[in-house]
Amino acid sequence: MNIRSRLLTVAVAAAGTLAAFGVFAQADKVNLGVAIPAATHSFTAGIVFWANQAKKDLEKAHPGLKVTVKTASGAPEQANQLQDLLTATKINTLVIFPFESAALTKPVAQAKAKGVYVTVVDRGLTDTSAQDAYVSGDNTAFGRIPAEYLAKAMNGKGNIVALRGIPTTIDNERMDAFNAVMKKHPDIKLLDAKPGNWNRDDAFKVMQDYLTRFKQIDAVWAADDDMAVGVLKAIEQAKRKDIKIVFGGAGMKQMVKTLMDGNNPLIQANVSYSPKFMYDAIKLTAEARIKGEKLPPNTIIPSVLITKENAKDFYFPDSPF
Repeated sequence: MNIRSRLLTVAVAAAGTLAAFGVFAQADKVNLGVAIPAATHSFTAGIVFWANQAKKDLEKAHPGLKVTVKTASGAPEQANQLQDLLTATKINTLVIFPFESAALTKPVAQAKAKGVYVTVVDRGLTDTSAQDAYVSGDNTAFGRIPAEYLAKAMNGKGNIVALRGIPTTIDNERMDAFNAVMKKHPDIKLLDAKPGNWNRDDAFKVMQDYLTRFKQIDAVWAADDDMAVGVLKAIEQAKRKDIKIVFGGAGMKQMVKTLMDGNNPLIQANVSYSPKFMYDAIKLTAEARIKGEKLPPNTIIPSVLITKENAKDFYFPDSPF
């Protein structure tokens, strides 16, 4: 075999080797966009924190990976950012925490139609065909656990008010699960359930309205720890003594610390829903795409009851949430 033939043989063998690893080499060039709400309250501050931590860790671990994080103060801005990620950043993978469900469904569907792999986090879309994968906490448990706890704490009777979040699929799931439990307790009256938009100031105003309209309230389901802070402030200002329990949610460190210390009789329990799932969703998506793989259609992270007895297991003092 002459030198030319030998070189040709080596070239063919090398080409075969490259072809065998071609999927990995191509998939390793993952250009991942992350679209999330801005830090408008403590929970989304946690989302932003964990998203940027994921970018830092993953780009260090995978030199062929590019991660671009965009934060939006509303649904229209997030929709515009998606267009920018597609046209200017030229992403081929998207991890999105939608600001709202309905408003972001079409923009995300358009991205998927252009060949972008889409993982939706937490606030689901109204059309699941617009996504490849979904990662979330257990929103059914997030509504069911507080309802069961409150029903028991109220001995199956009394008046309760609720504060809902931003109009999203997860807010519907939580409220539906809460109502399903309450239907088993006909002597508990749900006086009203208005949106507090997962915001302290909005929740404060909603609770002020409740306190004005309802002379007897036994318990409050705030459905979020930021809203619970606003609720507690309104109760304190009104000097109401009828309310015996305020149940928030998501395990904000201040609320967990209050449980640990036992220094507020209105705060007796909580339910876990850590914003760290943002980190997990980005990591799972990036590493799957680097390997040329897909995620399962649904990944649900359990929500569990937090009480004084187990609060230390859910206390993360270094987190912004």
